[in-house]
Amino acid sequence: MRTVEKYLPGSFLPENHWYPKALNATVHPMVSFFLSLGNERIIERYCHLNPRVRKSALEDILNQKPKYFRWAGADLINVTNEAGIRKMVVIENNSCPSGQKSMPLIQDFEEHGGYKQLLERTFLPSLKGQRLIQEGKVAVLYDKNPMEASGYAATLADILDQEVYYLPFKIEDLNTNLKYKDGVLFFKDEKGKWTPIKAAFRYVTQKPWNRIPILTKTKILNPILACISGGRNKMMAAKAYDIFNAELEGTGLHIQIPETIWDVTMEEIPIWVKKMGGQAVIKVPYSNAGQGVYTIVNKAELDNFMELKFEYDKFIVQSLIGNYNWSSNSSKGKLFHVGTIPNNKMETFVADVRMMVSSSVDGIRPICVYARKAKDPLLDKLEDSKGSWDMLGTNLSYKNAEDEWTTDTNRLVLMDRRDFNKLGIGVDDLIEGYIQTVLSMLAIDSMAQNLISSSGKFRNRLFKSLNNDKQLISEFYDL
Repeated sequence: MRTVEKYLPGSFLPENHWYPKALNATVHPMVSFFLSLGNERIIERYCHLNPRVRKSALEDILNQKPKYFRWAGADLINVTNEAGIRKMVVIENNSCPSGQKSMPLIQDFEEHGGYKQLLERTFLPSLKGQRLIQEGKVAVLYDKNPMEASGYAATLADILDQEVYYLPFKIEDLNTNLKYKDGVLFFKDEKGKWTPIKAAFRYVTQKPWNRIPILTKTKILNPILACISGGRNKMMAAKAYDIFNAELEGTGLHIQIPETIWDVTMEEIPIWVKKMGGQAVIKVPYSNAGQGVYTIVNKAELDNFMELKFEYDKFIVQSLIGNYNWSSNSSKGKLFHVGTIPNNKMETFVADVRMMVSSSVDGIRPICVYARKAKDPLLDKLEDSKGSWDMLGTNLSYKNAEDEWTTDTNRLVLMDRRDFNKLGIGVDDLIEGYIQTVLSMLAIDSMAQNLISSSGKFRNRLFKSLNNDKQLISEFYDL
């Protein structure tokens, strides 16, 4: 019989839920200061630096309470143009984002750190006022990142002062270890009995829609609706941003993203790459953890991409942000990476910032921040034999020889006294990244709300009109 894991109160051990380099680090004062500012001071500062922003609109934005997408983590890059105007650009916004294990503790006496903050601020309030099933257990569901997923389970057990089940949920677990009955998720407990789950915190990230219904009676944070509306669907996210930016017209606020062309077929890709000057980023819209992203800077890389086979029909093509000498031509102008402060070898590296935020009873708040850098330094001039991904790709996740997910922590940039200064960013950049994260989060939540009818049903026809990829739709558990 399969061993069923669960966490009991008092079982949380910090060393099990942080990278050693993060657990032993001291958070940088500037990052700690940013996280302590509060939305009122952030709004005052942002509007002072951006006088065209309508203060009341920003207040409404940061005080919103998303209905479906309550916990988000945006990947942002610090860019500039030839005039030296800097921006924080949203690359994507993720449902079920990682980050806790990479964030140094702000207060040494609070051993649960951001795990507790997120659960108390977002997960537990999301259950209040909801119609929960009467009987059932509380669980954490996961398919990767056990260090962080188990941290949530152990913390939740301490908060609730009761057992919390810690359940792997991959496609092979469906109908063997977990199943649905009338919209309620059940699991086989330690006695082999099918037991209902009344509420679940979810860290299921790889095609989660193929084993979790869009709508469930078991309360799940985040629901799958947030994933297919943009949290794990770059195609829908791009459209959500475009629609939301139109709604923001006149407020002075705008989601900053690379120029994005959606619904691109394989045959059309070379045309769009050529239009962007031969440099572009091609994305499989439904992949994550750095998978399905292809940087194209020369004909050889494009030719190699065109030889690949994919299960999906449509792609996204975005303008590539590289070095000033070789970034895409786009309607937004030529943007290039600010990058890290040069090291002793005079090398600058591409880096991105992950900003995690969540909804609370008082609006949206930041939780934690970390950064990642590319493997190789950014070159001023491209070499034909040099692949661009190692210069531009920052995601730390990869699959090892055993086909298991692992992390390249050597490229992790902590928000501590040692690493933070290398990024060359300050409080105002963090504020800008936070606001961009919230705007993109609300855009996706707005899309999710549009996909639910007044009677509470999923609007299947509307989704297909927006994202008519037959392979993707065939993967949905309940369509």
